[in-house]
Amino acid sequence: MATVTDIALTADCSRCFGLCCVLLPITRSADFARGKPGGQPCTHLREDDLCAIHDDLDARGWHGCTVFDCFGAGQQVSQVTYAGHGWRDAPVTEMAAVFSAMRVVHEMLAHVREVRRRAPSPAADVLWEHLVEITGAEPEGVLAVDLDALHDRVGTVLGNASSELRGDGPRPGRDLAGHDLRGHHLRRADLRGALLIGADLRDADLTLTDLLGADLRDADVRGARLDDALFLTQPQVNAARGDASTTLPADLARPTGWNPQMRE
Repeated sequence: MATVTDIALTADCSRCFGLCCVLLPITRSADFARGKPGGQPCTHLREDDLCAIHDDLDARGWHGCTVFDCFGAGQQVSQVTYAGHGWRDAPVTEMAAVFSAMRVVHEMLAHVREVRRRAPSPAADVLWEHLVEITGAEPEGVLAVDLDALHDRVGTVLGNASSELRGDGPRPGRDLAGHDLRGHHLRRADLRGALLIGADLRDADLTLTDLLGADLRDADVRGARLDDALFLTQPQVNAARGDASTTLPADLARPTGWNPQMRE
């Protein structure tokens, strides 16, 4: 049986052909200084498929790139699905669809890996094996996957694990955008799919809090305890505003913009 270390679920741009910089469409906005259609390389993509402004993205108006994460799908599609053939010598439209599907599968794998670690079950083991099998499929096999059905199946496993781990935790609501949640009891809370855009979560204890799909854009998590939250992902962390005192799970990286700062 495959173990949780058998597949990489963290992006490694050095083993990818810049798929997110080429295959995905971009709309000009506050997060992207310039738009482009899917299949067209970003003007900042170098010949070696790395970003020419990677260390200066925020300052140059490309904050959206700092939030995005492929969960390792980029190198999987580049090195396994297309066996080392990049977008320059592969069907771009097909590769874009495969990359999008693979990213969904890899995110599912990340969540199921957490379930296997924290609330093991035979159902999670079987689902893990099925997802790993998909990642090794040919392009047509990846595209044949019913992602909606798979999403429902994963959701059931994650929901059962969440209930087991949280018990009878609080349910603060779903639309919490801009709310001041300091001092609220959020430990073991159900915040699955909650809108937390711009919410004030400073010093919040989010131990065993279900954050699956929660929108944390511009949420203030300075000093918050996130190291034991459930189903927290790198894109969610990247979208939030934290500092050196924010605690994170060991497998998530602290954004470079989270510098030590004055606390209010």
